[in-house]
Amino acid sequence: MDISSLREKRTQSELTVSELNAYIKRIFDSDRMLNAISVRGEISNFTYHRTGHLYFSLKDEGGQVKAVMFRSSAATLKFMPENGMRVIVRCSVSVYSQSGSYQLYVTSMQPDGVGALYLAYEQLKVKLESEGLFSEVYKQPLPRFPKKIGVITSPTGAAVRDIINVTSRRYPIADVYLYPSLVQGDGAEDNLIAALDYFEKSKLVDVIIIGRGGGSIEDLWAFNSERLARKIFESKTPIISAVGHDTDFTICDFVSDLRAPTPSAAAEIAVPDRRDLLLSLGDTYERCRTSLKRIAERGEERLLRLCEKSVLKKPEEIFAQGEEKIESCKRKLNESISKLIVERANDLAVAAGKVNALSPLATLSRGYSATFYNSKTLKSTKDVKVGDKITVRLSDGEIYANVTDKRNFGDEK
Repeated sequence: MDISSLREKRTQSELTVSELNAYIKRIFDSDRMLNAISVRGEISNFTYHRTGHLYFSLKDEGGQVKAVMFRSSAATLKFMPENGMRVIVRCSVSVYSQSGSYQLYVTSMQPDGVGALYLAYEQLKVKLESEGLFSEVYKQPLPRFPKKIGVITSPTGAAVRDIINVTSRRYPIADVYLYPSLVQGDGAEDNLIAALDYFEKSKLVDVIIIGRGGGSIEDLWAFNSERLARKIFESKTPIISAVGHDTDFTICDFVSDLRAPTPSAAAEIAVPDRRDLLLSLGDTYERCRTSLKRIAERGEERLLRLCEKSVLKKPEEIFAQGEEKIESCKRKLNESISKLIVERANDLAVAAGKVNALSPLATLSRGYSATFYNSKTLKSTKDVKVGDKITVRLSDGEIYANVTDKRNFGDEK
């Protein structure tokens, strides 16, 4: 609805709210200045919607205005907006017909006073550090004598030549495996992650060097990827980061097991120097030779001392002393045995005398006899009857008789 139509409408009847809002929106949309402007302000009331849209307000000392940044534009941001952040937005100004309020429709955003990439770098650094990805607790030790070294970098850059030259000079027995990768621009992040995946799954190498030469923050941006940082943190193979020069730091440097200032320095860290190893081996050889010489000298001295002992110079004296000890032991043993035999003989004689005193035969020799019936000693007249055969044993023999009569002493009373 143009202005003439509005005037005509006013002469006929009142405007509806929707017609008024639509008219005002058309005025805003037809203004070329409002279609593409830059606005500076401080973010407040920031909301990240689940759809990916960003809703917020921009304010300064004198006022504020609502703003929206739809998902397609928000996906291009290198950093995450926050409340209190001062930004410059590129936007158009239009009216939201349903509420009758005007707002900014933001297509791009950058921090006010600091680069967007640098801000994104600082935000990610704080986030990952708070999660512990930079902690020394999780740093893996490098192998002392690696046999295979993986290198992830551009196949045409100076970095790979430096790594190969340093490795072949310092430790030529190590094999270098290059995984060629983009190191900047579109696709670099995916290439670097794919290279780490390959080395991790194949278990081909003992240590990995990932890096490139120096450059601007834009050139090094692939090495500030959150996805790459988490892939490095999860790696079971130790990783050396060699991105840029001495003054350049990336997220990759912080999360890797070790950071080298340059690719050449990374190669020096990854492998030992054969000259140092040869010198160390020489020192070890000399220490071993000296120790063995001392051991041999001490053994020789001990042997000479033993040779001076009489046991080696006059062994017959040892035998003679042994014979004397044996003879002495024999004499003592014989004396002990003889004494023991005499003692046991005396004990036996005493015991025999006691036994003989109690022996029935001794009793018989004094005029007594013993009577048996059926090999049993008769103790009572009741044990036999007239006609039984009995045996009477005397000291010098036996008498066999028949019982012709018997009489009990009790019968005489």
